[in-house]
Amino acid sequence: MPATALPSSGDSSGRPSGPKTCDASGMAEIHRFFRAGFGEGRTLVEGVTEADAAHADVVGDHLSMLSVGLHGHHEGEDILLWGELEQRAPSCAVHVARMKEQHALMLVHLNALDAALPAWRASGRSTDAAGVLAALDGITAALAVHLPDEEANIVPVMEVTLTPKEVDALADHGRKATPKGKTFEQLGAILAAQPDGGAEWQRNHLPAPVRLIWRLVGKPRYEANRAALIGRR
Repeated sequence: MPATALPSSGDSSGRPSGPKTCDASGMAEIHRFFRAGFGEGRTLVEGVTEADAAHADVVGDHLSMLSVGLHGHHEGEDILLWGELEQRAPSCAVHVARMKEQHALMLVHLNALDAALPAWRASGRSTDAAGVLAALDGITAALAVHLPDEEANIVPVMEVTLTPKEVDALADHGRKATPKGKTFEQLGAILAAQPDGGAEWQRNHLPAPVRLIWRLVGKPRYEANRAALIGRR
């Protein structure tokens, strides 16, 4: 469904007006992570030598991390966000309905990726990669529609209707979807996806002791994983 302008609610944009009640910029930050991660997915898969199951397993594990993350991100919105916006900003209902439709389409592609990954991870063969690539193409095409739509038409409404606690709850839900043992890999990917390489994100979200742990322990692990992803020995 194409983006549709909100019915007028008293200003030229048709959006609810009023003072800003929260900062929802974290939505764009996590969207960059998904754009970058899935955006390079095809290149990573195609970079696996035929029948190199060990390399395919590394790439497949990475793609599974992204899939779990996006499942969790969308689940949080489905549970915690859409109902609140429908109640507090009725003029946003048309956009919420479209978001739900886009999530349903994304779920089809994510489920297809989840189903295709195990066979390819076990074999590394191009015949098994075909389903993975098709699912990735579906995901990236859907993200190209969904993410800018959400940033343009949902985030501004969030920022005049939600509380900081409610925005934090959305972020917490997403963080809890991080697979066990993947904290540093995911953190590194989030940082790398930011325009400045994540320096500002670290200052805003990580206390000094955690930044030190990242620098001494997390970043080397992330960089080793990146080398394994591209097959660099």
